[in-house]
Amino acid sequence: MVDALAGQACCRPNVGFGRCHAISLAQGAVAGVYGAGICQDAVVADKVTLADIETAASRLDGVVRNLPVHSARWLSDRVGGPAWLATENLQRAGSFKIRGAYNRLSQLTEDERSAGVVAASAGNHAQGVALAASMLGIQSTIFMPRSASMPKVIATRDYGADVRFHGSTLDEAIVEARAFADQTGALFISPFDHPDIVAGQGTLGLEILEQVPDVRTIVVCTGGGGLLAGIALAVASQRPDVRVIGAQAAGAAAYPPSLLAGHPVPLRTMRTMADGIAVGRPGDVPFEIIQRYVSDIRVVSEDMLARAQLLLLERSKLVVEPGGAAAVAAIIDDPNSFETPVVAVLSGGNVDPLVMMRVIRHGLTAGGRFTQITVHVPDRPGSLAGLLAEIGGLDANVVDVSHLRTNPRLAVDEVEITIDLETRGAEHREQLLGHLRDKGYRITEVQ
Repeated sequence: MVDALAGQACCRPNVGFGRCHAISLAQGAVAGVYGAGICQDAVVADKVTLADIETAASRLDGVVRNLPVHSARWLSDRVGGPAWLATENLQRAGSFKIRGAYNRLSQLTEDERSAGVVAASAGNHAQGVALAASMLGIQSTIFMPRSASMPKVIATRDYGADVRFHGSTLDEAIVEARAFADQTGALFISPFDHPDIVAGQGTLGLEILEQVPDVRTIVVCTGGGGLLAGIALAVASQRPDVRVIGAQAAGAAAYPPSLLAGHPVPLRTMRTMADGIAVGRPGDVPFEIIQRYVSDIRVVSEDMLARAQLLLLERSKLVVEPGGAAAVAAIIDDPNSFETPVVAVLSGGNVDPLVMMRVIRHGLTAGGRFTQITVHVPDRPGSLAGLLAEIGGLDANVVDVSHLRTNPRLAVDEVEITIDLETRGAEHREQLLGHLRDKGYRITEVQ
């Protein structure tokens, strides 16, 4: 569960939009008020404007898909009001990234186009750049972490890019891509840290305001911050009453400590299933915008990411990658704190089927619908049959059973049985575990 908001920083209204926000910290992030670095009168350089976003929207007309927002009754029931999904997982190349990439590449000079472009990405930016470059007749080279999923690699190549692998993280791939740019003269295309990228991503904010004119809250999956910054600026320019909230994975949450410090701070380590938003340092350009116009940053656990991804698959029939489900994860983690109507941005749907299988199981486990228990029973005929009968009597479905007799923790006359079970939810799981314990079974581990 996301912790309560850390506090509020007070100041005079900001120059321009006249807004001053409370910034929240959550789930083990740095506690306390971010401080004066968040609400300040210092004028941030106008690197991106509403006019830039509107011009980008004109460039993208006919390039990006005009996707209608989807209503989500199952999410509405949780928040107590209208809830909508902005389905960028259905966008061309599988994510919002085509917006910024095409806006950036379409403005290159002939000399820049002839030199080619280079980018670094775990997959979504790679596909966005590769597709945009292909549409504009530009040669693209993409550096990807060695851990990049094969479907993303294959799709990037299919769009015509020269794919190269380097490092185990996106940040390492970015360093190599910049070195390649220095060596060859190719233009480096940042995933998030350029005004043209932010302006392109901000076009989604205009579309949300047009499709949900009474929106009160927009929640955005956040990695380096390009999408969040673009949407926040577009919305603040026209509807300063709307709260824009970022959602980050707990294992890659660079924004809370950076906002506390008042400048981008690199994370020492990252570990999350949400590779699409695993960025170790906020971008300078989006950071300035987010610092001024974003209301909260929510941090969500791996369990909540998996549950959100599973709910989107089951209830909305939408395939969304873990990072793309972060906004929904933040909402279901603390549904009463989001004023409705609320829009959750699904930022991408490029997910490896093997990863999807693991995430689904993780989500089922987190939701109490898949349980693995380890039980020590007497090693004699009928022990297993008796245990299975008790489980069957409570309508739990046995998926798999394994025996172990060599564990040194076992007594000479004991056997260890591990059983994979399907249960109907957390309440049913607890009922089953309680029943088995009441019957004298020694359950040594539950997953």
